[in-house]
Amino acid sequence: MSDMQFPIVMEEVTDPEELARARAQRERFDRNEAWLQAHAKEVYTRYRGKCVCVAGEELFVADTPQEVIALARAAHPEDDGSLIRYIPREKVARIYEDRWGVVAVR
Repeated sequence: MSDMQFPIVMEEVTDPEELARARAQRERFDRNEAWLQAHAKEVYTRYRGKCVCVAGEELFVADTPQEVIALARAAHPEDDGSLIRYIPREKVARIYEDRWGVVAVR
């Protein structure tokens, strides 16, 4: 492993237009995430070993991340809040931590 160091740069964003764009993008992501959660049982059962992407609250499935992103962008080029997941081939217990620090075993 390399000993290269990368600086961390933090900025405070105060531009109202940029903040509005970020909020709108987050809202699109939240809608896509809610869609996936509402359909999780079917998606995680049916598409094992595949990459899935939710954009425009619509599911796209392919073998590679590049393929699934291309499908989603072709159908919903305006949706910059899409999300992508790889569904593991086999179901095993996994530990997840959400954005609030809540840990779950699935």
